Amino acid sequence: MTSHRRPSRVRRELYRAWAITKKDARIYYLRPGTIMFGLMFPLFLFISFAVGRDLPPQALIPGLVAITIFFSASSVGAVAVPTERRMKTHERMITAPISPLSILLGEIAGGAVYGAVMTAIPLIIGMIWYGFTIDHTIGFLAAVVLISFGFSAMGIMFSAMPTENPGDVMMILNFVRLPLLFVSGIFIPIDEMGRYGVITLISPSPMQMIWYNIR
Repeated sequence: MTSHRRPSRVRRELYRAWAITKKDARIYYLRPGTIMFGLMFPLFLFISFAVGRDLPPQALIPGLVAITIFFSASSVGAVAVPTERRMKTHERMITAPISPLSILLGEIAGGAVYGAVMTAIPLIIGMIWYGFTIDHTIGFLAAVVLISFGFSAMGIMFSAMPTENPGDVMMILNFVRLPLLFVSGIFIPIDEMGRYGVITLISPSPMQMIWYNIR
């Protein structure tokens, strides 16, 4: 007779969380709202600010990478959760034999993976077009993972508002994302803000982490 070891509870919950992540990837990564607010909106925002300013590539590429990961990672949950609430699949997932922590982890990981994948687009452009290299590969990957999970969690936090319309979540989320973006040092260097530079303390600054690892 052979004995089969049952997977531990932690492993089972991780499997279930990963199933939720794959579900979000299959259903919501190509949704118009996710593509618009996660990729097109940050791209057009960056282009409208960068055109005509004659900025060096050393400022353009890290800034574009930071904006892309910021918007893309935080947009998936803001689209997925209200949509599932409207389709009544969210309630079915809550009543399934899976812990709330695993559901939360799966939803956050769904946005984090999307943010990390979208980050590769401006990074590849910088490498091919401008010859950028990654000085600290481990540091860069760690920064991308941490930033993606952090901003994805922010999107999930706003998606908890009682609404079934993703547009309602996006509207409130952008009221927070845009001010954080403009005081983060991406568009205006922190050392050029003078006495107003203190407001950057309220904003995460992904550009500084990206800037340190690529050039």
